[in-house]
Amino acid sequence: MHESLREKAILYDRDQMRRVIRRMAGEIAERNAGVGGLLLVGIRTRGVPLSERLAAAIESMEGAEVGRGILDITLYRDDLSAIAPQPVVRETSLPPLDGRTLVLCDDVLYTGRTVRAALDHLADYGRPRSVQLAVLIDRGLRELPIQADFVGEKVPTTPKEVVEVAFPETDGHEGVRLMEKVEG
Repeated sequence: MHESLREKAILYDRDQMRRVIRRMAGEIAERNAGVGGLLLVGIRTRGVPLSERLAAAIESMEGAEVGRGILDITLYRDDLSAIAPQPVVRETSLPPLDGRTLVLCDDVLYTGRTVRAALDHLADYGRPRSVQLAVLIDRGLRELPIQADFVGEKVPTTPKEVVEVAFPETDGHEGVRLMEKVEG
């Protein structure tokens, strides 16, 4: 049997996505009393453009530069053997972490396993003062006790549904869609 995806709903168009990211950026700046010691770290793949947009919005509001980093968690995943026989590992790029406040950024929070892998990987780079989590969509159905600090929207889903986040850098367009797996 072959599974395909059918669009169930458009959650965000480009303009809605920009408004949500701007709101999240304001929440991050407010909770952290500005940008001093702040570092936004995007989890590859779609956490990276999210972190870039959040950082740009915070910089616009605060008038100060925000630290940025990129984290590739490929080798830290607990389902590595199921991904590919020879997974592609890309660069992790992080400034020193010690004593900084990190905001880990990812597009969708689902089981919590991606965030767990990211936390494991971050431990190899130092000891931040604190780690916060920002996600565009929290779809529930957690398998691990992980909770986001900043959420664009909570979208309750079923295991047969998929949330697709698209950014121009990774997908050629921008938006968020709720998809449903269908047997075909």
